[in-house]
Amino acid sequence: MNQKSEHANPSKNRTPRHRAREFALQGLYQWLLSQEDAGVIDAHIRGAHGFDKADAEHFNLLLHGAIRDVADLRAAITPLIDRTIDQLSPIEHAVLLIGTFELKHHIEIPYKVVINEAVELTKSFGGIDGHKYVNGVLDKLAASLRPTEIAAGR
Repeated sequence: MNQKSEHANPSKNRTPRHRAREFALQGLYQWLLSQEDAGVIDAHIRGAHGFDKADAEHFNLLLHGAIRDVADLRAAITPLIDRTIDQLSPIEHAVLLIGTFELKHHIEIPYKVVINEAVELTKSFGGIDGHKYVNGVLDKLAASLRPTEIAAGR
């Protein structure tokens, strides 16, 4: 029973920044499916249970930044995926947008943290092997976007 309750509440024992990523994922998922206005989605998410424990500033940056830069983020992802963007599951698509946005625009967050967070989000919300796919794509993207950081880590 403990295992089920953990899956029912993936936010349990998470950092405010991780919670921000979870809420941004929910918002991007909703946006991908409905193309609803980002402001409406933002207001809805901010009213959700547990949002007060999230890093609201990081949520704002991720949700609005990923929607604003979606064409640029997709352009970075497209050469690294083995299918069209439209064939990605909405969860994988949203997580890849978040991870790509953080890799490109938040150099203060180590690339390993960005990838690990994306993998954890996909494990919590995505399909069975989706996290492996997300890991592979973001690993390749990090190699091209942050070569100095990766070289320094070896």
